[in-house]
Amino acid sequence: MNLFWIVFIALMLLSFAASKSVESKFRRYAKIPTNGGMTGREVAEKMLYDNDIHNVTVQEVNGTLTDHYNPVNRTLNLSRDVYHGTSVAAAAVAAHECGHAVQHATAYSWLTLRSTLVPVVSFSNRWVSWLLLAGVLLVNRFPQLLLAGIVLFALTTLFSLITLPVEINASRRALVWLNTHSVTSVETHPYAESALRSAAYTYVIAALTSLATLFYYVLIYLDRR
Repeated sequence: MNLFWIVFIALMLLSFAASKSVESKFRRYAKIPTNGGMTGREVAEKMLYDNDIHNVTVQEVNGTLTDHYNPVNRTLNLSRDVYHGTSVAAAAVAAHECGHAVQHATAYSWLTLRSTLVPVVSFSNRWVSWLLLAGVLLVNRFPQLLLAGIVLFALTTLFSLITLPVEINASRRALVWLNTHSVTSVETHPYAESALRSAAYTYVIAALTSLATLFYYVLIYLDRR
Protein backbone atom coordinates (compact mmCIF):
# COMPACT_ATOMS: atom_id res chain seq x y z
CA MET A 1 0.00 0.00 0.00
CA ASN A 2 2.89 2.37 0.75
CA LEU A 3 4.12 2.01 -2.83
CA PHE A 4 0.64 2.89 -4.09
CA TRP A 5 0.55 6.15 -2.13
CA ILE A 6 3.98 7.12 -3.44
CA VAL A 7 2.83 6.48 -7.01
CA PHE A 8 -0.53 8.18 -6.41
CA ILE A 9 1.04 11.32 -4.91
CA ALA A 10 3.56 11.42 -7.76
CA LEU A 11 0.71 11.25 -10.28
CA MET A 12 -1.19 14.00 -8.47
CA LEU A 13 1.88 16.23 -8.58
CA LEU A 14 2.36 15.43 -12.27
CA SER A 15 -1.30 16.22 -12.92
CA PHE A 16 -0.98 19.58 -11.18
CA ALA A 17 2.24 20.36 -13.05
CA ALA A 18 0.71 19.36 -16.40
CA SER A 19 -2.36 21.51 -15.77
CA LYS A 20 -0.22 24.52 -14.90
CA SER A 21 1.95 23.87 -17.95
CA VAL A 22 -1.10 23.91 -20.22
CA GLU A 23 -2.34 27.17 -18.69
CA SER A 24 1.11 28.76 -18.97
CA LYS A 25 1.65 27.72 -22.58
CA PHE A 26 -1.78 28.86 -23.71
CA ARG A 27 -1.24 32.24 -22.04
CA ARG A 28 2.15 32.55 -23.77
CA TYR A 29 0.98 31.34 -27.17
CA ALA A 30 -2.10 33.57 -26.95
CA LYS A 31 0.29 36.45 -27.69
CA ILE A 32 1.60 34.90 -30.93
CA PRO A 33 -0.55 35.74 -33.97
CA THR A 34 -1.49 33.31 -36.71
CA ASN A 35 -0.89 33.91 -40.39
CA GLY A 36 -3.67 36.08 -41.80
CA GLY A 37 -5.12 36.89 -38.40
CA MET A 38 -7.92 34.28 -38.51
CA THR A 39 -10.04 34.06 -35.37
CA GLY A 40 -10.75 30.76 -33.67
CA ARG A 41 -14.29 30.90 -35.07
CA GLU A 42 -12.98 31.41 -38.60
CA VAL A 43 -10.47 28.58 -38.19
CA ALA A 44 -13.25 26.26 -37.01
CA GLU A 45 -15.64 27.22 -39.80
CA LYS A 46 -12.94 26.88 -42.46
CA MET A 47 -11.77 23.49 -41.21
CA LEU A 48 -15.35 22.22 -41.07
CA TYR A 49 -15.98 23.47 -44.61
CA ASP A 50 -12.77 21.89 -45.91
CA ASN A 51 -13.90 18.55 -44.47
CA ASP A 52 -17.34 18.90 -46.10
CA ILE A 53 -19.08 19.24 -42.73
CA HIS A 54 -22.04 21.62 -42.97
CA ASN A 55 -24.28 20.51 -40.10
CA VAL A 56 -22.10 21.66 -37.17
CA THR A 57 -22.71 25.03 -35.50
CA VAL A 58 -19.77 26.99 -34.12
CA GLN A 59 -20.75 28.97 -31.03
CA GLU A 60 -19.24 30.88 -28.11
CA VAL A 61 -19.45 29.58 -24.53
CA ASN A 62 -18.44 31.03 -21.17
CA GLY A 63 -15.29 30.12 -19.29
CA THR A 64 -11.61 29.55 -20.00
CA LEU A 65 -10.45 26.40 -21.81
CA THR A 66 -14.07 25.18 -21.77
CA ASP A 67 -13.87 24.38 -25.47
CA HIS A 68 -15.54 21.15 -26.57
CA TYR A 69 -17.42 19.44 -29.37
CA ASN A 70 -20.89 18.10 -28.57
CA PRO A 71 -21.80 15.21 -30.88
CA VAL A 72 -25.37 15.09 -29.57
CA ASN A 73 -26.46 18.49 -30.90
CA ARG A 74 -23.52 18.88 -33.31
CA THR A 75 -22.19 22.09 -31.81
CA LEU A 76 -18.58 23.18 -31.65
CA ASN A 77 -18.30 25.27 -28.49
CA LEU A 78 -15.41 27.70 -28.17
CA SER A 79 -14.54 29.80 -25.13
CA ARG A 80 -14.50 33.56 -25.61
CA ASP A 81 -10.71 33.84 -25.88
CA VAL A 82 -10.61 31.11 -28.51
CA TYR A 83 -13.73 32.20 -30.41
CA HIS A 84 -12.48 35.76 -30.86
CA GLY A 85 -8.73 35.12 -30.56
CA THR A 86 -6.34 35.43 -33.49
CA SER A 87 -3.44 33.66 -31.81
CA VAL A 88 -1.70 30.34 -32.37
CA ALA A 89 -3.26 29.10 -29.13
CA ALA A 90 -6.78 29.98 -30.28
CA ALA A 91 -6.23 28.38 -33.68
CA ALA A 92 -4.81 25.19 -32.14
CA VAL A 93 -7.74 24.77 -29.75
CA ALA A 94 -10.35 25.53 -32.42
CA ALA A 95 -8.74 23.11 -34.88
CA HIS A 96 -8.47 20.41 -32.19
CA GLU A 97 -12.20 20.64 -31.43
CA CYS A 98 -12.87 20.53 -35.17
CA GLY A 99 -10.83 17.35 -35.17
CA HIS A 100 -13.53 15.79 -32.99
CA ALA A 101 -16.22 16.96 -35.40
CA VAL A 102 -14.31 15.32 -38.25
CA GLN A 103 -14.00 12.14 -36.20
CA HIS A 104 -17.75 12.18 -35.69
CA ALA A 105 -18.47 12.79 -39.36
CA THR A 106 -16.16 9.96 -40.44
CA ALA A 107 -17.32 7.53 -37.71
CA TYR A 108 -13.86 7.32 -36.16
CA SER A 109 -13.96 4.02 -34.26
CA TRP A 110 -12.48 5.22 -30.95
CA LEU A 111 -14.87 8.17 -30.77
CA THR A 112 -17.80 5.88 -31.57
CA LEU A 113 -16.75 3.53 -28.78
CA ARG A 114 -16.34 6.40 -26.32
CA SER A 115 -19.76 7.81 -27.22
CA THR A 116 -21.29 4.38 -26.65
CA LEU A 117 -19.85 4.31 -23.13
CA VAL A 118 -21.09 7.79 -22.14
CA PRO A 119 -24.47 6.65 -20.68
CA VAL A 120 -22.79 3.80 -18.79
CA VAL A 121 -20.08 6.08 -17.39
CA SER A 122 -22.67 8.71 -16.42
CA PHE A 123 -24.50 6.05 -14.40
CA SER A 124 -21.23 4.84 -12.92
CA ASN A 125 -20.19 8.34 -11.81
CA ARG A 126 -23.40 8.74 -9.83
CA TRP A 127 -22.86 5.62 -7.74
CA VAL A 128 -19.21 4.62 -7.80
CA SER A 129 -18.02 6.85 -4.93
CA TRP A 130 -20.77 5.62 -2.59
CA LEU A 131 -20.20 1.98 -3.47
CA LEU A 132 -16.44 2.26 -3.00
CA LEU A 133 -16.81 4.04 0.34
CA ALA A 134 -19.35 1.55 1.65
CA GLY A 135 -17.34 -1.30 0.18
CA VAL A 136 -14.13 -0.30 1.96
CA LEU A 137 -15.92 0.20 5.29
CA LEU A 138 -17.78 -3.10 5.03
CA VAL A 139 -15.23 -5.05 3.05
CA ASN A 140 -15.10 -7.98 5.49
CA ARG A 141 -18.89 -8.31 5.90
CA PHE A 142 -20.14 -7.39 2.43
CA PRO A 143 -17.25 -7.66 -0.06
CA GLN A 144 -19.81 -7.65 -2.88
CA LEU A 145 -20.27 -3.90 -2.38
CA LEU A 146 -16.61 -3.21 -3.03
CA LEU A 147 -16.61 -5.58 -6.00
CA ALA A 148 -19.55 -3.69 -7.51
CA GLY A 149 -17.71 -0.40 -6.94
CA ILE A 150 -14.59 -1.81 -8.60
CA VAL A 151 -16.59 -2.87 -11.67
CA LEU A 152 -18.10 0.61 -12.00
CA PHE A 153 -14.75 2.29 -11.46
CA ALA A 154 -13.19 -0.01 -14.05
CA LEU A 155 -15.70 1.38 -16.56
CA THR A 156 -14.59 4.95 -15.83
CA THR A 157 -10.96 3.85 -16.16
CA LEU A 158 -11.73 2.24 -19.50
CA PHE A 159 -13.37 5.49 -20.59
CA SER A 160 -10.20 7.41 -19.65
CA LEU A 161 -8.05 5.01 -21.65
CA ILE A 162 -10.31 5.21 -24.72
CA THR A 163 -10.19 9.00 -24.48
CA LEU A 164 -6.43 8.97 -25.15
CA PRO A 165 -6.48 7.92 -28.83
CA VAL A 166 -9.50 10.18 -29.40
CA GLU A 167 -7.68 13.26 -28.13
CA ILE A 168 -4.35 12.42 -29.76
CA ASN A 169 -6.00 11.79 -33.12
CA ALA A 170 -7.95 15.06 -32.92
CA SER A 171 -4.70 16.94 -32.29
CA ARG A 172 -3.00 15.23 -35.21
CA ARG A 173 -5.84 16.19 -37.53
CA ALA A 174 -5.69 19.75 -36.22
CA LEU A 175 -1.94 20.12 -36.71
CA VAL A 176 -2.00 18.70 -40.24
CA TRP A 177 -4.79 21.08 -41.24
CA LEU A 178 -3.15 24.13 -39.62
CA ASN A 179 0.09 23.38 -41.44
CA THR A 180 -1.31 22.53 -44.88
CA HIS A 181 -3.57 25.58 -44.88
CA SER A 182 -0.78 27.90 -43.70
CA VAL A 183 -2.66 29.04 -40.62
CA THR A 184 0.60 28.40 -38.82
CA SER A 185 4.04 29.02 -40.30
CA VAL A 186 7.39 27.32 -39.94
CA GLU A 187 8.06 29.63 -36.99
CA THR A 188 4.71 29.29 -35.23
CA HIS A 189 3.71 25.67 -35.93
CA PRO A 190 5.96 24.28 -33.16
CA TYR A 191 3.99 26.41 -30.68
CA ALA A 192 0.72 24.83 -31.78
CA GLU A 193 2.31 21.38 -31.45
CA SER A 194 3.63 22.21 -27.99
CA ALA A 195 0.26 23.49 -26.77
CA LEU A 196 -1.68 20.44 -27.94
CA ARG A 197 1.00 18.04 -26.71
CA SER A 198 0.81 19.54 -23.23
CA ALA A 199 -2.97 19.21 -23.25
CA ALA A 200 -2.61 15.54 -24.26
CA TYR A 201 -0.32 14.90 -21.28
CA THR A 202 -3.17 15.81 -18.92
CA TYR A 203 -5.26 13.00 -20.39
CA VAL A 204 -2.38 10.54 -20.11
CA ILE A 205 -1.84 11.38 -16.45
CA ALA A 206 -5.58 11.19 -15.74
CA ALA A 207 -5.71 7.71 -17.26
CA LEU A 208 -2.67 6.54 -15.27
CA THR A 209 -4.15 7.95 -12.06
CA SER A 210 -7.40 6.12 -12.71
CA LEU A 211 -5.51 2.89 -13.34
CA ALA A 212 -3.50 3.27 -10.13
CA THR A 213 -6.66 3.95 -8.12
CA LEU A 214 -8.40 0.93 -9.63
CA PHE A 215 -5.41 -1.24 -8.70
CA TYR A 216 -5.57 0.10 -5.13
CA TYR A 217 -9.21 -0.93 -4.69
CA VAL A 218 -8.51 -4.33 -6.23
CA LEU A 219 -5.75 -4.84 -3.66
CA ILE A 220 -8.13 -3.97 -0.83
CA TYR A 221 -10.64 -6.47 -2.17
CA LEU A 222 -8.04 -9.23 -2.52
CA ASP A 223 -6.58 -8.53 0.97
CA ARG A 224 -9.97 -8.46 2.73
CA ARG A 225 -9.25 -11.75 4.49
